Amino acid sequence: MNFHKYFVGLTFVSTSLVAQEINVLGKVTDGGSGDPIPFANVIFKGTTIGVTTDFDGNFQLRTSTSCDSIMVTSIGYKPRTKAVGAGKQVINIQLEEDITHLQEVVVVAGENPAFPILRNMVRNKSKNDKRNLAAYEYDSYTKTEVDVDQISEKFRKRKVMRKITQVMDSIDRMVGEDGKPILPLFITESASRVYFRSSPKVKTEQILNTKISGVGISNGSTVTELVGSSFQEYNFYQNWLSIFNKNFVSPLTDGWRLYYDYDLIDSLYVGDDFCYRLDFSPKNPQQLAFKGSLWITKKDFALRQIDASVGKESNVNFIDKIRIQQELTPTPSGPWLPVKNRVLVNVSEISKNSAGLLAKFYTNNKNIVINRSHENSFYGKRIIIMDGAELKHNEKYWDSLRHEPLSPTERNVYKMIDTIKNIPVVKTYTEVFKAVVDGYYDLGKYKVGPYLRTVAWNSVEGVRVQTGFKTNISFSRKMVYRGMLAYGFHDTKLKFLASAQRILSRNRWTTLTFRVHKDVIRLGVDEDALSTHPLFLTAARWGQFQRAYYFNEAFISFKREFLPGLSGQLATRYSTFEPTYPFGFQRNSVDPTAPVYRQFQTAEVFVETRYARDETFLQNGNERLSLGLKKWPALTFRYTHGMKGLAGSDFNYDKVRLNLDKKIRMGPLGVGVLSVSGEYIYNRLPYPLLTVHLGNQSVVYSKYTFNLMSYGEFVSDESVSMHYRQYFEGFIVNQIPVLRRLKWRLVGTANVIYGSLRSANQRSIARLTPTGEVALRTGYFTAGIPYVEMGYGVENIFKFFRVDFVHRLTYLSNPNARSFGVLFTAQFKL
Repeated sequence: MNFHKYFVGLTFVSTSLVAQEINVLGKVTDGGSGDPIPFANVIFKGTTIGVTTDFDGNFQLRTSTSCDSIMVTSIGYKPRTKAVGAGKQVINIQLEEDITHLQEVVVVAGENPAFPILRNMVRNKSKNDKRNLAAYEYDSYTKTEVDVDQISEKFRKRKVMRKITQVMDSIDRMVGEDGKPILPLFITESASRVYFRSSPKVKTEQILNTKISGVGISNGSTVTELVGSSFQEYNFYQNWLSIFNKNFVSPLTDGWRLYYDYDLIDSLYVGDDFCYRLDFSPKNPQQLAFKGSLWITKKDFALRQIDASVGKESNVNFIDKIRIQQELTPTPSGPWLPVKNRVLVNVSEISKNSAGLLAKFYTNNKNIVINRSHENSFYGKRIIIMDGAELKHNEKYWDSLRHEPLSPTERNVYKMIDTIKNIPVVKTYTEVFKAVVDGYYDLGKYKVGPYLRTVAWNSVEGVRVQTGFKTNISFSRKMVYRGMLAYGFHDTKLKFLASAQRILSRNRWTTLTFRVHKDVIRLGVDEDALSTHPLFLTAARWGQFQRAYYFNEAFISFKREFLPGLSGQLATRYSTFEPTYPFGFQRNSVDPTAPVYRQFQTAEVFVETRYARDETFLQNGNERLSLGLKKWPALTFRYTHGMKGLAGSDFNYDKVRLNLDKKIRMGPLGVGVLSVSGEYIYNRLPYPLLTVHLGNQSVVYSKYTFNLMSYGEFVSDESVSMHYRQYFEGFIVNQIPVLRRLKWRLVGTANVIYGSLRSANQRSIARLTPTGEVALRTGYFTAGIPYVEMGYGVENIFKFFRVDFVHRLTYLSNPNARSFGVLFTAQFKL
């Protein structure tokens, strides 16, 4: 069936009767979410007269032919028919999602007519892909809404839901006559200007205005950065699209025939462009791939519009559906830019008695300018919140910013959220939820926590109780204060931390930090290096402390971001070492009768430089959060100098360390994560000041440790180490029917150290303590023999659990060495 821009037909009518014209206007929407359905087919039933809906679901259809109904169809939905009468009329139609699978493709003799179109599309990619423009910029309007949906009757009867029943009764009418009830939680709007330059590749978004309303939103600084258009951008000309940190294969990929089945369905006008409509579906339903429809122009073989979905059958946890709809327009230079985007994410219920979440994102771009570059300094941070962006403005002002007006339903959402968030029981549940996610309980200008460290047990302290606090942006935008008090009932010692941080600049993130800290810790655990991994640090407080030490620390640090991706740190630290285990160090390695020492103190200064070209940061109040790496690696270099005599320091020393972190996207093979570290220490020092490689003697798998190495088993003064993890996603497992239903995922791991300890540092390890007790010695590597452990495992067991099987391949003759281990962990991953 062909729907053309203009339809011309011949109709035979009785001379005694001329049919009155039927003129139907309306909108097609999703019955579950209320969102418009673009590109749906609307026809007069029994005729070939039809149109497709525009990006906002609107249509107009007219005929003089006698007809009593219209029929609406769209991929992924059940067909719907509605009666029509003579004359002009408005008929809005809601479609119900069709959860049945797509029909099997019937292969007939000859080449699939879709294939020549796809080959031409691939050949013309370079001239149609926006990445081949020298530069572009445009105004962008973004709208985001998050709702609770799939609300069961049992969930409605819960205490918190009973309190908002009156609000829910009005919400039932939001979606429409046969839509499902939803509970709005959050809605935002933003107006911004986006700038892109290809050489060197840089992009920045200046957020000019934002409007935020949501349950539990007390500080909108992070939300302001997230609601810009940069986080809702998808380019289907890329072979692979990253969604929720997973690689989905594009239906426009160069190797399209390996992953998808295609059908040429129609040829029609979309606006002024004559297009081919192709429907596509993944060859393997559980593969990270899309199904839907795309429209390719006949003239340029460019993507004109696309409607792509990911269903619950794909190997993604907790997601019922992801739907991406996009409309593009050509530029004078050839490449096409998206002008409208709509993304819908439907999060499933965790249990039968809970509810789901529905997240909706919409962007509209206009005032496009191409091939106008700016100076390097113009492209500062990836996301810039302009002065005054968060100021409150009236509706008339926002109406002038919106590229399209809000619907009556969307205007009602603002009123409903204001009502819901002021209900007392909702406020209580919101505060509890925020405490669970953040780890701290919010008391206005202060936060108390982290609650996970309130109680712990280890062999040195016995039962440890701890409390702490930190100030937030409501207290000050310039100063951040933190404090901690802890007490061990076995060692009867009080521990504390007090710090003050001055934020000198938010544009080029710059801080000055002062800290004093007294505590006990395992040997080899670097709290500064692991500060972004609080769960590991919490777990490190538990269990048998074979090698631990008390310390007093004074620390001063200056950090600054010099350029996008380039940052530096200058710091000085004074610290003491008081071991809880038998330890001895000989300062004179030549004379075996020389005195043995048990305690020492150090004063050091270090300078660190980090370069991560495409790392994106968000400012969460007074904190800075990394969203991780994309294509390029992160390099970190540190030089440390110890200063003997300063504040009683016992040693001069010099250390250099270089780290490389890289995420490797491998298409169908999943994602690899590589971390390589090299360190060299020039001086003879007590082994706690050397590189102490962190082992793991628990049954819990950790990606930060060597999992079959004992605590303190190896130290080195020169080393290169590697941690590698390969996440295969559904690769291999999706090919096995029984395992495919379980949605398990394979993982592989490899941990390697190539290191050594010079003879002077070997001789410095005393056999006895100063009191004559046998010292707990450490081990070191044999020249030319690396430490190697390899592993394989299965994750996504019952969606939360992972099991790793790890083999240790070297140094198996060491005391208590484990050649094999089975380790477990719980995780939350999509």
